[in-house]
Amino acid sequence: MMWVVSALKGYDIEGTDGRIGTVSDILFDDTTWKLRWLVVDTGGWLTGRKVLIHPSAIGRADPDRQELHVHLTKERISTSPDIAQDAPVTKQMQVGLYDYYGWDPMWGGSYFGGGLLATPPLVSPRRAPGELGELQREGFGDELEGDPHLRSIAAVTGYHVHATDGDIGHVQDILIEESGWAIRYVIVDTKNWWPGQHVLVAPLAVKSVSWEDQKLNLNITKAQVKSSPPWDPLAQIDEAYQHNLHRHYDWPGYGW
Repeated sequence: MMWVVSALKGYDIEGTDGRIGTVSDILFDDTTWKLRWLVVDTGGWLTGRKVLIHPSAIGRADPDRQELHVHLTKERISTSPDIAQDAPVTKQMQVGLYDYYGWDPMWGGSYFGGGLLATPPLVSPRRAPGELGELQREGFGDELEGDPHLRSIAAVTGYHVHATDGDIGHVQDILIEESGWAIRYVIVDTKNWWPGQHVLVAPLAVKSVSWEDQKLNLNITKAQVKSSPPWDPLAQIDEAYQHNLHRHYDWPGYGW
């Protein structure tokens, strides 16, 4: 099942023993396009605090009640490493969270390492707490000084999208696959170039992101976009449509 990211904002986060808060944003890595964290506003329960929850902790999703259930208790959340309300999220903060909860920083794999899509492995989302030394041996310890690649999906919404031969529109939203909580497609509104149309672009097509210019640069042409399989925003995205879309652009599949 595909989720539109904007629809998840405001969802209640339900722990194993009660409500933890609401989703205020989602953070991703701009080099791997890997979903990293749910930013959860704890409201009056932990006044003045926002907490980060790794997607591997998500259990059941309930769209009817607008809830995401996580495998965490309120006590576990309340004693987690503090994340300042308005401070940037550094890699050191993230290592502290991985270590505290026993989450695996390699969960989900590197979806787009080296420009090639790798199927996210179905591995255990947990590791034993206290394995900071192991994280350093795996290379994660090199990232303790700051995280320039951690980005807000809310912030990237509205960015201009540039094909190899000109602008095609702007980012309207992001589609996430519930299985593995992976970013699958960017929804591009092409109204200023191709009125009345929306197209889907896989992160594989993103050549670079200019945060200064608020622009996504793609490795596809405007002609390719115009001849791509039409997408109906009201229709469910099925595997057949994805096959056609990936075949059109010569993208690898998502483990099909």
